[in-house]
Amino acid sequence: MGLQRMDAEGLRTFLAIHREGGFSNAARRLNRTQPAISHRIHLLEQELGTKLFERGSGGIVLSLAGRVLLPHAERALAVLQDAEAAVRALGTEPVGPVSLATVGTLAGSALTGILKRFAKAHPAVDLSLQTARSSEVSDLVRRGEATIGLRYDRDRSADLQCDHLCTEPLRVVAASEHKFAGRSVGTLAQLAGDRWIAFPEIPGQREISASHVFGLFLTRGLGEIDWTPVDSLTAQKRLVEAGFGLALMAESHVAEEIAAATLAVIRVKDLDAGIPIFAVTRKGGFLSSAAADLLMLLRSDYAASRSRPPRSRE
Repeated sequence: MGLQRMDAEGLRTFLAIHREGGFSNAARRLNRTQPAISHRIHLLEQELGTKLFERGSGGIVLSLAGRVLLPHAERALAVLQDAEAAVRALGTEPVGPVSLATVGTLAGSALTGILKRFAKAHPAVDLSLQTARSSEVSDLVRRGEATIGLRYDRDRSADLQCDHLCTEPLRVVAASEHKFAGRSVGTLAQLAGDRWIAFPEIPGQREISASHVFGLFLTRGLGEIDWTPVDSLTAQKRLVEAGFGLALMAESHVAEEIAAATLAVIRVKDLDAGIPIFAVTRKGGFLSSAAADLLMLLRSDYAASRSRPPRSRE
């Protein structure tokens, strides 16, 4: 018996068991009974002639064969979702689900405005939003669990299409009481004695982490700096506002605080740093008319945002 006999239900059951961490959770996720789930996997394993799961110390885990099957199963179901969406798109009205996965720090007021306009223009579309790290955003799109992804930096995987939306300028921000708040300094070296606040280094995370800050100082031969790891953007801003340190932040992340004068920008004349933002879709994957409209909105709005001058407190 060969791979050609595997059906979508078997693959869907296989993925549910893997993602939910066991047969019982998969049964609840798929609204099936546990015996039905066990039977479906038994049939799939019979077709393949091998076990797909093993019982480890922490519960059910993928066998070697299961690990080999996993990426193929994810791609196969994503293609089936494309086929279903393409058939539904034969109607004249833009309907159906559109899922956007985005890095949490990009889910700010700019994105909120885009989504509000999209929802108003497409009231029949089921729009959903989920947040993840940059690498996880790509994985969600790759598996067909997200239609479009927003992430930092380009994903160079051959199966993904990456559209550069804009490069977000990075600004040094400080409490409004800082001696350089709202002023300019000649070089970054003048801020080397301050404590800095940044995201900790996490594999696969391309957010503005400590490595960005360290790199700016190291390229200027300034060596190590004093810093505090904080894994929440909101917490970082509150700590900076309270005077616990400086931070390197994307311009849009602090626009509201700058306007309210709770944070201030320190302009550094020898600093020209930014972080690129990309929209991610599956290469060759189907995009409904509604999804294509959302992608167009993202492209136009992010491009326009870079043409608007930043607001800062003098």
